[in-house]
Amino acid sequence: MESITVVVVDDHQIVRDGLVALLGAIDGVEVVGTAADGRDAVHVVAETAPDVVVMDVSMPNLDGIEATRFLLGRRPELRVLMLTMNEDDETVLAAIRAGACGYLLKGAGAAEVHHAIRTAAAGGMVFGASMAGRIAALLARGTAAPAAPAFPQLSEREHSVLALIASGRSNGEIAGELHLSEKTVRNAVSAIYAKLEVGGRPEAIVLARDAGLGSTDR
Repeated sequence: MESITVVVVDDHQIVRDGLVALLGAIDGVEVVGTAADGRDAVHVVAETAPDVVVMDVSMPNLDGIEATRFLLGRRPELRVLMLTMNEDDETVLAAIRAGACGYLLKGAGAAEVHHAIRTAAAGGMVFGASMAGRIAALLARGTAAPAAPAFPQLSEREHSVLALIASGRSNGEIAGELHLSEKTVRNAVSAIYAKLEVGGRPEAIVLARDAGLGSTDR
């Protein structure tokens, strides 16, 4: 039986190291890479092609929600399991809408994390014991008329490019971080300006940051 390959994404090294040690002790699970934020995760996932990504939510550069949306836009078969301290309703729903297949809190025990990894790899949805009831209620209450996502007129790629524009990245930096050509990025930027009806980068940055995209952390 082939091992389940996993990438661990968390901006705290002590958490990453702990997860690597935990997962490395499980038969049939192999950690093939780690990343310190969503931007690094894009690179690591492209290089290692894991079965499952264990993703934190609150991180600099691309956060876990944006990284999940971007990664699944490129590899829909990828399974992303959120493992975070953040349990507010808005974040939980945002993660699910971004395509996460599970949501655990960092207080989860080793057996729960092990079960979640295997369930995710097998194509299932999994939520921590402390979260399952709340998530069911949230979905029942919220999915009939969900809040409109920011800039629904943008494609997945354009949304990711806009998030990096809002973080202050140049076209060249965006091309490197998203593994795209500069021409492709320029085309995406032009499409973003047209769809958002803005005159240039400053206006796009203001709109994006008002919508919660981007970070000034470098």
